[in-house]
Amino acid sequence: MVMIEQFTVAQIDAAANAIRGRTRQHPTIGLILGSGLSSLGDNLPHPDIIPYHDIPHWPTSTVSGHSGQLIIGALEGHTVLILQGRAHFYEGYTPQQITLPVRVMQRLGIQTLIITNAAGGMNPAFQPGDLMLIRDHINLPGMAGHTPLRGRNEDQLGPRFPDMTVPYSAHLRHLAQEAAAAHNIPLHEGVYTCVAGPSYETPAELRFLQRIGGDAVGMSTAPEVVVARHAGMAVLGISTITNLALPDPPPGTILSHTEVIEMGKLVIPRLTTLLHAILRRLPHE
Repeated sequence: MVMIEQFTVAQIDAAANAIRGRTRQHPTIGLILGSGLSSLGDNLPHPDIIPYHDIPHWPTSTVSGHSGQLIIGALEGHTVLILQGRAHFYEGYTPQQITLPVRVMQRLGIQTLIITNAAGGMNPAFQPGDLMLIRDHINLPGMAGHTPLRGRNEDQLGPRFPDMTVPYSAHLRHLAQEAAAAHNIPLHEGVYTCVAGPSYETPAELRFLQRIGGDAVGMSTAPEVVVARHAGMAVLGISTITNLALPDPPPGTILSHTEVIEMGKLVIPRLTTLLHAILRRLPHE
């Protein structure tokens, strides 16, 4: 695996042009699907499907539950670009590599990003199978220096010091709450905490994450949102609570990625209904 600390605009455009060469469609909305959620993109009519390995510089996930292909097609009257699976920092990629897809979306003209993930619920009110609308995040790897914005800034991509006052669009969150209420889908709202992984958190770490304000914890999303906001995109984030991540678990509790995948599959019908309802509420280009 080649470690890339920073992509040039020419490299980003090479990836974008490879996608343009495989489709005549012009997506306006991007969707990134997390662990166990890739099947959300399987039912688009007449989609253009591009395997990740056909796109220059594109990172390929090595984790089960991440299909590894890009799909472009029509969904609720919008042309969407769906990422079935993502790469992670813990797989050995740099923050710049795992966020390249968002940079490519930017060069393709996408200005709205909907991002989903599987997360552990730290809020005692959560249960496995719940959905959490992300109001804000705590990016621990980024705060420690592992940020996709490290290095020379390309002014044509975004400002040197991007504002993160509202990382997740208040307007899109309002539409999501409306959509959830219309379909009687319970929807929590909270703070997503990003950690590096791949090990799950110790009880002491979970107590710390709770005390600093986290409601859910996972190993993705925040780097992608940082780049999306740097690019000026409006972002909506939704976590599927696939397991409880509490500092005092019942005796014998063992967390596994298989559990995450299986719970993700159970959540798909409600998440699919919610995403369709949100897209119906978005204005058409």
